[in-house]
Amino acid sequence: MSASPQPAILYFTNPGKILAKKIAGIVEGSVVNCSSGTVDARQIVGDLFAAKRPIVGICATGILVRLLAEKLQNKYEDPPVLCVSANEKFVIPLLGGHRGANRMAILIADNIGADVAITTASEGRFDFALDAPPKGYVLAQSDAVKSAMAALLNGEKIDVSGSDQWLIEAGYPVAGDGKIKIHVSEYISPVASGDTIVYRPKTLVVGVGCARFTTRDEIVHLIEKALEKAHLSPKSICALASIDIKSDEAGLHAAAACFGVPLRLFPAESLAAIADRVPNPSSVVEAETGTASVAEAAALLAGNLIVPKQKTDNATCAIGKSDLPIDPDCFGEGTGQLHLVGIGPGEKQQRTQSASLALTNATDWVGYSLYLDLVDDMHDRQILHSFDLGDEEPRVRFALELAAKGKNVALICSGDAQIYAMAALVFELLDVEGKRAVSPSAKRLFVESHPGISALQMASARAGALLGHDFCTISLSDLLTPRPDIEKRLHAAATGDFVTAFYNPRSKKRTELIKVAKQIFLLHRPLDTPVVIATNLGREGETVQVVTLEDFDPTQIDMLTIVLFGSSNSKSFLRGDGRTIAYTPRGYANKTSEKK
Repeated sequence: MSASPQPAILYFTNPGKILAKKIAGIVEGSVVNCSSGTVDARQIVGDLFAAKRPIVGICATGILVRLLAEKLQNKYEDPPVLCVSANEKFVIPLLGGHRGANRMAILIADNIGADVAITTASEGRFDFALDAPPKGYVLAQSDAVKSAMAALLNGEKIDVSGSDQWLIEAGYPVAGDGKIKIHVSEYISPVASGDTIVYRPKTLVVGVGCARFTTRDEIVHLIEKALEKAHLSPKSICALASIDIKSDEAGLHAAAACFGVPLRLFPAESLAAIADRVPNPSSVVEAETGTASVAEAAALLAGNLIVPKQKTDNATCAIGKSDLPIDPDCFGEGTGQLHLVGIGPGEKQQRTQSASLALTNATDWVGYSLYLDLVDDMHDRQILHSFDLGDEEPRVRFALELAAKGKNVALICSGDAQIYAMAALVFELLDVEGKRAVSPSAKRLFVESHPGISALQMASARAGALLGHDFCTISLSDLLTPRPDIEKRLHAAATGDFVTAFYNPRSKKRTELIKVAKQIFLLHRPLDTPVVIATNLGREGETVQVVTLEDFDPTQIDMLTIVLFGSSNSKSFLRGDGRTIAYTPRGYANKTSEKK
């Protein structure tokens, strides 16, 4: 589903952080530190504004005015920008009043007991502006809005075709002889003139059934054809709906995202309960799912069936209509999601945008306590579920079952979740049967991976480019891998002349294998082969050393360290700034000499 940009709640002093977190919970936003001396506030605010993210500053209005002055160009493009006084007395929309700032200001003020200062003319008289309709309505044709608002403020009235109660309740003067024309309908039809303002109410539910692995394109084309045939606007769709056993159907998720709406699910019992209203039941579907209808039954849960079942080879769809706009959050169940998030070595600058977005959008974070601490700067409203080191399977099982309850869960791993982390265990538990099997609903979860920068990448980058040619990784922990297998891999990597990264090199109890690794590699490497020793990467106390294989001391290594042995071609040199650089050439020197 395409979500609206998440609000950013900015605080500029430490006392403002508490209020920022409170407001973040109200508007489902994220907290951003703009304290002087620690970050570049102008850059942060400018980037947020350029990304069209709503901005709420816990500060004086003058601060945001000065920070944004050079960015202002077009009021129709400005995202919402608001200020909240640190004493919680005032909420002031500065920009984007008709783009959500006024509604957000009212929401915040109602929740913290503040006064709101709205200065736009339309909100001074009506609950919302015509170009910022309330939830449940979409402005489809807006060319006439500006002139209509001016006419309204001068005493003109509105003539509404379609539902008008929502406009009347907002204080708009509605009359049959009104000169301002508004058309409210799910149906696409010619309107009286180009001066007519058109709204689409979010009253349609598209019920969808499909065979396993049906593509997004087949589902989307079927829905588009059904809408076109019935002259219905896709802007009136509030949700796609299906049976809960389809919660992991990638095509359905992608189709819902294509229309910018959520996928909502219902158990077979709920769909079967309205079997007497279904015009086209199927005994085949009933035998497979427990209900004689998926598409039509799901559509009927919206109200009236206005488009009966349409079919392709692999999918069916039907369209239901409600008399009033539907809030999809109160319609059926959401689809649980598990996001495997690699947060990199620890520095927030090293997190990928995908990982940060997954953390921000999650309802729950699950992880080893240290990893949760590393992303504390992004924590505001998410529920934390902390696990001890060593509780890997209970941690993953908990995350899967939590997501199966409809939660959006981020399973947090340092580095990359695919590399000696939890991703493989997630898929193992989704695959396994018997006593270790997870619940059926967990097996149907939507799972997405968000790769992170691994420790081996970071270590090589900090020291130069030791991973410049073929490389491999070996874990020296024999807790899960038999020692003979590890030794076999050490010999293979050494004789194969790979640059080799060692994870889990040494602990209090496991001290021998890193010594064995050095002995084996000395049989196949020059004594001056560069070795990178990186500890606490991206965290407080980070150290990165480059030594020779001969001088490498295995007793100085711990579990917070990653070690990289170079190949026989790897080199090191001292730069003018005092740093020793380690790198592995790819052979361009040979290529150049061949050309000569």
